[in-house]
Amino acid sequence: MSKNNHAIGYLPNETPEPWKLLLYALQQVIVMFPATVTVALITGFQVSTTIFASGLATVCFILITGRKIPLYYGSSFAYLAAISGMVLSEGTVEQIQSFKLTGILPAELISYAQFGIILSGLVSIAAGLLVKFSGRNAVEKILPPSITGSIAMIIGLTLAGNALKDAAPLAAEELVGKVGAAQVLGTNWVWVVSLATLLSTILFSRYLKGLFGQLPLLLGAIFGCVVAAVIFAVGGGDFNLFRGMPEAAISSSLWTSPGNIIAVPAFTLPRYSLAAIIAIMPIAIATIPESTAHVYQIDIYVKDLEKKKGKKLGYSMANLLHKNLIGDGICDMISGFIGGPAGTNYGENISTMAISKVFSVPVMFAAGIIAMIISFFTPLVSVIYGIPLAVIGGLEIYLFGSIAAQGIAIMIDKKVDMFSAKNLAVIATIMVIGIGGQYAFGGNIPFFGIKVPCIAGAAIFGIILNLILSIGEKNKDADSNEADKTVEDVTPVSE
Repeated sequence: MSKNNHAIGYLPNETPEPWKLLLYALQQVIVMFPATVTVALITGFQVSTTIFASGLATVCFILITGRKIPLYYGSSFAYLAAISGMVLSEGTVEQIQSFKLTGILPAELISYAQFGIILSGLVSIAAGLLVKFSGRNAVEKILPPSITGSIAMIIGLTLAGNALKDAAPLAAEELVGKVGAAQVLGTNWVWVVSLATLLSTILFSRYLKGLFGQLPLLLGAIFGCVVAAVIFAVGGGDFNLFRGMPEAAISSSLWTSPGNIIAVPAFTLPRYSLAAIIAIMPIAIATIPESTAHVYQIDIYVKDLEKKKGKKLGYSMANLLHKNLIGDGICDMISGFIGGPAGTNYGENISTMAISKVFSVPVMFAAGIIAMIISFFTPLVSVIYGIPLAVIGGLEIYLFGSIAAQGIAIMIDKKVDMFSAKNLAVIATIMVIGIGGQYAFGGNIPFFGIKVPCIAGAAIFGIILNLILSIGEKNKDADSNEADKTVEDVTPVSE
């Protein structure tokens, strides 16, 4: 027993020594940084505000869940296509052109998106309440894997065009602003940068181990920037793919003077937008399975450490699923209210905890505080804005494809019967409406005088169709669900 008590690691209710806590927290911030910042760069949200929002939401999540669930809240890629559709629907030609030139959405469009993000939080909260009062299996009746998996797939695939545009010659033309130089860069060197970023990220994720194995996005971006720097050094000014910090980012921040190292992030308030509600709110159903899987995943890791240390946590992480979903929803509302993107808890941070055996809630709380402090550090934000668009495009190819692949993984993991007439109908219609709407109508399907974002329309249609086709269907899993419920009921819970 004494040997078990000296097992390396920290349970959620344990606190490391102060200097160790700081190092562990910094590691969690580094791990979440690439994905969270990439979301801001792609959507046009303010980077500093996005970083601050992720930290604030993480701190709030820890408090909302009673300091029992060590998860980090970061920006979600699931909402990218929805925000893009909202921008095309609500934005004027001048606003969209401004976004293309500066890389930052005008404050008015961010405010519209904020309204949809806040309401998307209600979906997660509703799912949490459903789990609390009806059990975990109730969610799958409305959102079975055939729906959530298909939605994840179309989210990734509808963004494929965006990824290639950012990695393609057109990106160079916009960056350089000179037709002659752009032609050279577009046909050769821009592709070198984007492909170097893509391939290095893939290789890093495949072959690196330990901490570096959890940072493929960060390392891939660094490698892409190095390649871009070499091309710039050899080719001169016309081959400069790096960008300066946009004037929009400077003017919207609360600066005391232009040269200050410290600047307050640009906070904005939400504004009513029906288009944002229709486009963004339904996407929350795609993050529910991911968030649920993360809770089950961390529950397994924590129980293993409990056994090795010969200690009992006093509660089951899996039985706190309802708190996790409610916390996710409230954090979406918090992030959306101050001008940050919608998000969810991060698998990267869970993997880091699994490797380090540090599941301490105080560590995650400290990580949120550190993220908020970093968001005020202007030089770091400037470096992030300077990343070449070709580097972002290289990352996007991998990231967006991974989102689509995750949808396939969901259906495989849940053993979705692809020979079922009901499942085939639901999956087929969701895929065609979602992807077809993107390429036939630019992301917004005209329907009785309104423009319905293709992902939202596909999700709503799929849910309704599944419910209709389920009428009169026998619940073959009733016995197994009761068995699961029995197992859950005997799990010790201390709330």
